[in-house]
Amino acid sequence: MEFGMFHEFPSLPGRGETEAFDEAMEQVDAAERYGLDAMWLAEIHFAPERTYLSSPLAIAAAIAARTRRMKIGIAVQVLPLCHPLRLAEEAATVDQISHGRLIFGVGRSGVVSTYDAYQVPYDESRDRFTEILDIVKRAWTEPRFSYAGKYHNFDNVACVPKPYQQPLPEIRIAASTPDTFPAIGALGYPVFASVRHPTWTELAPHIKNYYDSYAAAGHPGKGQVFVSAPIYIAETEEQARAEAEQSVTHFYRLQYELISESARRSGRQNFIDRAERLRTLTYADVLGGNVIVGTPDSVAARLKQLQDEIGFDGILAELNCGGLIPHDRVLNAIRLLCQEVMPRFR
Repeated sequence: MEFGMFHEFPSLPGRGETEAFDEAMEQVDAAERYGLDAMWLAEIHFAPERTYLSSPLAIAAAIAARTRRMKIGIAVQVLPLCHPLRLAEEAATVDQISHGRLIFGVGRSGVVSTYDAYQVPYDESRDRFTEILDIVKRAWTEPRFSYAGKYHNFDNVACVPKPYQQPLPEIRIAASTPDTFPAIGALGYPVFASVRHPTWTELAPHIKNYYDSYAAAGHPGKGQVFVSAPIYIAETEEQARAEAEQSVTHFYRLQYELISESARRSGRQNFIDRAERLRTLTYADVLGGNVIVGTPDSVAARLKQLQDEIGFDGILAELNCGGLIPHDRVLNAIRLLCQEVMPRFR
């Protein structure tokens, strides 16, 4: 199983942006040193109370320059907010300087306020996503190409550089609504899922639908599923639960505010329903269904149980969900994940 850390480069109460970046990069260095498979970078805009990670490809380039082994994943690049040619150039550049360690994770995001700020109508997000992904793939695989789409038109352009990985880097697509899982399966891409909002039990049928659609479309193999999950590890159960509580509770409060704003701006029922559920969620609730917190023994056992029951190929561990866990404790959680949990799956 592939193990990665999902990193938001969180903003730190009482500390500046430079210190936040420095600590985040120390965690990246620790992950490389301890043997983590992949570092996953978020794309989040206009949220100074939460994060400074608005430019994941810039951070990916910095990580590529200071590491030699670890894969660098984008989780995810919000395609409808991007210019496709610029995106193709920058992502291919990261793949080149990392010697083929980029995993190109893409999605649409559900943060309507970001779309409003970028002056991109959220109702166009699905069509823009499809068009931009098509353009990026052509930019990577064709010496020159022309394109006439709904939102973009290009004539005889030659994008450079081409990716190090040929014909292109691995592409994984995020799914957050029930209909997107079978759609991604039918297209034959690996899928990202998350248990931030749905519980593991609620996620299971969506993953099954993905596998079924993948097989029905005749793609080779069974497909691949990667799950982003809030996880925290410490030496004792009591210590793990106590150290994670404030940060996890803070995270879900921010998620409620974020989804409530998306519901207000879009009027979409799925956002309204999700916001209402988040409004009353407690720490005990998320420990029971979403978040995995404990010792290396209990975390490994829970992941093994879930892998057997649901079926997934990798974990994106959110080791500082909420961003309030002290730096030294995050470093400790990275060490425990790499040295005491990962070996049980190899």
